[in-house]
Amino acid sequence: MPKLVTIFGGAGFLGRYIARRMAKEGWRVRVAVRRPNEALHVRPYGVVGQVEPVFCNIRDDASVRAAMDGADAVVNCVGTFDKSGKNNFDAVHVDGAGRIARIATELGVSQMTHISAIGADAGSSSLYAKTKARGEEAVLAHKPDAIILRPSVLFGTEDQFFNRFSTICRYSMILPLVGGNTKFQPVYVDDVAKAAAQACLGQVDAGIYELGGPDVRTFRGLMEDMLEIIHRRRLIVNMPFWLGTIIAPISEVVGKLSLGLVPAQITSDQVRSLKTDNVVSEGAQGFEALGITPTAYELILPEYLWRFRPTGQFDAIKDSAKNLRTQ
Repeated sequence: MPKLVTIFGGAGFLGRYIARRMAKEGWRVRVAVRRPNEALHVRPYGVVGQVEPVFCNIRDDASVRAAMDGADAVVNCVGTFDKSGKNNFDAVHVDGAGRIARIATELGVSQMTHISAIGADAGSSSLYAKTKARGEEAVLAHKPDAIILRPSVLFGTEDQFFNRFSTICRYSMILPLVGGNTKFQPVYVDDVAKAAAQACLGQVDAGIYELGGPDVRTFRGLMEDMLEIIHRRRLIVNMPFWLGTIIAPISEVVGKLSLGLVPAQITSDQVRSLKTDNVVSEGAQGFEALGITPTAYELILPEYLWRFRPTGQFDAIKDSAKNLRTQ
């Protein structure tokens, strides 16, 4: 019988790419999510019955155990940007990650891959980064041979980074940025999925790997490149951090009062995170150690950001028409 991998959060942005790769490897894929009926899009990644979404709440031992029963490998992709509620930073990044690692050890699962984030630091002022680091510690306490992947900001068709800012530029002539000089190293989601798949297949040594793309750019530089790709001219305004600390709480309150209908555009914790560069640390293991050549974002962004151009897919035709000679 083919081997089985359980992917917690396997219907999310990164998780679906890992699920697709593991299905192509011939593995059975169990996608553990809170709402299986909203994860049916993963089923076509394999043949009938090969990829199946199942219910799981990572805050519950029995639920995690059931989702992992019989698995040969496990991947934890679950993460959150919500510091409050039942599924907050501590519940998801720390307790949930530790629970998955502990039960994986109890069940004798041979391979565990944990998705963390560049910038994970127990001493960080950002709660997100702090809990990511504590989550790594919780995983390694139960599963010392686990493979931990720390990607920089992910980009790809379904991303919430370039798509989000492109949407803003569709309706606004001004693009305000907090931390415009902060450096990022965007990484293609499928490159990270490839690294995770290699880990599941036992082709990666235990340890921590920081994954960043081939290009390091400031936040402002990324937005300038994005605007060029979507053929729009916008005024980019660099906002000082002190102003961001005033705006962020207001944005969070609006989000709560609207019951999520108007999501917070920036949070106080994100402002704190933006004070630190999001790039691969000097001397860290990365794609090179995995034999993977990362993909440049300039090659991928036009494939899905074209819809934000003034006339969408017809923009290229219009540009070409300008060069036609009139008789």
